[in-house]
Order: sequence, then C-alpha cells, then structure tokens
Amino acid sequence: MLRAVTKRLLTNSVAGGRTMSSSSLTGKVAIVTASTDGIGLAAAQALGRSGARVVVSSRRQSNVDKAVSLLRSENIQVTGTTCNVGNKEDREKLINTTVEQCGGIDILVSNAAVSLYFGNILHSTDEVWTKILDVNVKSSFLLTKLVAPHMEKRGGGSVVIVSSVAGYQPIPGLGPYSVSKTALLGLTRALAPELAQSNIRVNCVAPGIIKTRFSSSLWQSEEILSEILKFLSIK
Repeated sequence: MLRAVTKRLLTNSVAGGRTMSSSSLTGKVAIVTASTDGIGLAAAQALGRSGARVVVSSRRQSNVDKAVSLLRSENIQVTGTTCNVGNKEDREKLINTTVEQCGGIDILVSNAAVSLYFGNILHSTDEVWTKILDVNVKSSFLLTKLVAPHMEKRGGGSVVIVSSVAGYQPIPGLGPYSVSKTALLGLTRALAPELAQSNIRVNCVAPGIIKTRFSSSLWQSEEILSEILKFLSIK
C-alpha cells in the first residue's frame, strides 16, 4: 500500500501525469517534510531514485542522520536538517538551508502531521485543536508561501500536500485530525488557481491507513481497526 501511494503521488502530481523514469527529475530539488520514516521517507526515496536532489527533515537530528545514511546508501543525492514545521524559525531554516546548499527549490511534499487526541470530539481541548491545526494545516500553507518565490525563479514547480482518506470520511475517534485533513483539501483547491499563474502545480494525495509508525495506534489494535473498517465502502 505504501508503495502504491508513492507511485500515485509521483505519477499524478510531480510528473504531471507521466510515470517518471530514473532520470526524469535530474537537476530538480525536492523538499519532503517529516521524511525520516513512513510515507515521507518513501516519497523521498522515489524522488531521489528519479534523479532529484532531496532534502529530508524531522524534529530529531538522530532520525535525520539515519534517513540521510539510508538514502545515500541507495546513491541518492540527499541532505537533511531538523525542522519542526509548526515553528516559524524552523520553516525558514529549512527553506534557506535548501536554497543555500542546493541552489533552489522545485518540489515540496508537505507531509508532516500530528494526531494528538483519540476520543469523542466534544471532549477535545483548545490546546489539541491549536497544535493539530498549526502543524497539519497552517504549516502546509506557510511552507508553500515560502517556496513559491523560489519555484517562480526556476520557471515553476510542484507542491504536493498529503491529506488522508480521513479528509473525506472522518475516522471514528480522530475528529480533530480528520477535520485538519479535510481542511487540506480546501487549501489545495484555494492554492492551485493562484499558483497556476506562476506555473506551480498544487495537488493533494489522500492515503488510507498504511502500516507506518504514525498510524500504529490504529492498525495494531484489533478493536479500533474493526471500528474503522465499518466505515470503509470496500470490505
């Protein structure tokens, strides 16, 4: 499933509808947030294998180091830096570091997200909502705003926002997270026509539940997983 999501992301969004060859992104620079494991790492690998120079990021330096080492072992051009996308200074550092080390930016995969609450949405707190919306929604917009001028300088680019099937059908117990993922669908629609004038594509992918560390609390619990499966159209 993870491989399928990555292939879909790259075929439809980054390559403009064409399946990419191993050199189709040569000379391009791609930033992938939350890219030291799971979907983000898979996206970084796919972009790198297609010739892009990749910039990976995570909140922990140790995770960045591991991801960089793994990608370099696959002969992928990669650099990495720590970044908490909910922090203004970290977002600016990520962009500035990329431009300084790689010369520009062509692709942004906005993948970072948090899910801090499980339970009745009516019991969720103001703090939970603030954190989830800051990281899951605002950071995607603010990062796009930062990269757009650099993409314009290079004649255009591509922004890929990672939402979730929860954006279409809320997952039981994950109300605030689901709302944030629905917001990303709207953000994509709002950004796309504005940035099209600068030859910058904005697309959104909505993965289902994939067996990654981020979603482990869902698929490792038979009780929770059985409840989620009740909401799926395809059994």
